[in-house]
Amino acid sequence: MTETVTNWAGNIVFAAKEVHRPRSLDELRALVSGSARVRVLGSGHSFNKIAEPGGDGVLLSLDGLTGEIDVDVSARTVRVGGGVRYAELARRVHEHGLALANMASLPHISVAGSVATGTHGSGVANGPLAASVREVEIVTADGSTVVVGRGDRRFDGAVTSLGALGVVTALTLDLEPAYEVEQHLFTELPLEGLDFERVAGAAYSVSLFTDWGAPGFRQVWVKRRTDEPLADFPWAAPAVEALHPVPGMPAVNCTAQFGVPGPWHERLPHFRAEFTPSSGNELQSEYLLPRAHALRALRAIEGIRRTVAPVLQICEVRTVAADEQWLSPSHGRDTVALHFTWIEDTAAVLPVVRAVEGALEPFEPRPHWGKVFQLPPDAVRGRYPRIDDFTALARVLDPAGKFSNAFVRDVLGG
Repeated sequence: MTETVTNWAGNIVFAAKEVHRPRSLDELRALVSGSARVRVLGSGHSFNKIAEPGGDGVLLSLDGLTGEIDVDVSARTVRVGGGVRYAELARRVHEHGLALANMASLPHISVAGSVATGTHGSGVANGPLAASVREVEIVTADGSTVVVGRGDRRFDGAVTSLGALGVVTALTLDLEPAYEVEQHLFTELPLEGLDFERVAGAAYSVSLFTDWGAPGFRQVWVKRRTDEPLADFPWAAPAVEALHPVPGMPAVNCTAQFGVPGPWHERLPHFRAEFTPSSGNELQSEYLLPRAHALRALRAIEGIRRTVAPVLQICEVRTVAADEQWLSPSHGRDTVALHFTWIEDTAAVLPVVRAVEGALEPFEPRPHWGKVFQLPPDAVRGRYPRIDDFTALARVLDPAGKFSNAFVRDVLGG
């Protein structure tokens, strides 16, 4: 008998022989060591089959484990359990007068799942969420625990790992003193004459939004740390009302705007932690490419906007600083990320996804590991110079391929 679980949006189904929610580390170890094939489902914010073990495998959720959050104020670190989500982590860290360097647009996603797939926020100097990880604890195929920290030659393969090395049971993250952020919104930023570097670098975190119904950007979200200078933003007009990134959606569930200062974790995400994201009605894709090509890439999408717009809800453009994780979409290059939130119509969306990939192909895009993409596996592998090192690491930690699945085998080439 096959059991099924859906992603958070309810439009991707993961099949497994059994679905387990272990309530202790010992129970988890026993399940891992006693199973032939294992995958882990984080918060389910994925739009492909990355978490599916297949009908002969076991799917694990860590939601049943105690959500450990152990803050070390003197060291400015936090040890966090594999099932903990960013909203819970941020509140606890802030209570101790500390902060994370960055957050994604949604605070509802799991820490372990986010760093494993290269998830990110925005900011020309901000790396992906994995950049704050200093140590990772992994239950491997035989049920034993491997701890890999910075300085270990395996470290750059062990954090953004697609779940291919084992079950991440805990991570230790770097923290910094708490800070406040102001959020300023602007409207109608033209693409023509756009100085992308100046716009993207205008504040600590900047996001541009468009539905590609016309050239240019409908909204720009500028998030300034109050301990940094307030820069001018002369390229677009200030918003006169609160806005949601998706046109027509109510702004009540978005984080505070109009320059009202507030704690870092209540401004860096676009959406309030107490707001549960709506389920369904969307698919998502994202492509990350060298930031030096940002303007040319945007013009390439503008050139096919009449193809893109009919199936698009919103496109968000962000920046990510280069990092060294072997499978990070930002590995070795300062990055611009183009995120597409599509309508929920796979048949209509997939041809447009292929058109987007064709338009971006000259810039060697890397897809977000948890989103919809159609790029051939060999093309994706060819964009990761350390892919052979990761494959070798996976063979050492998981020689029988217990944590592999069809998605991972495509990535690793067999």
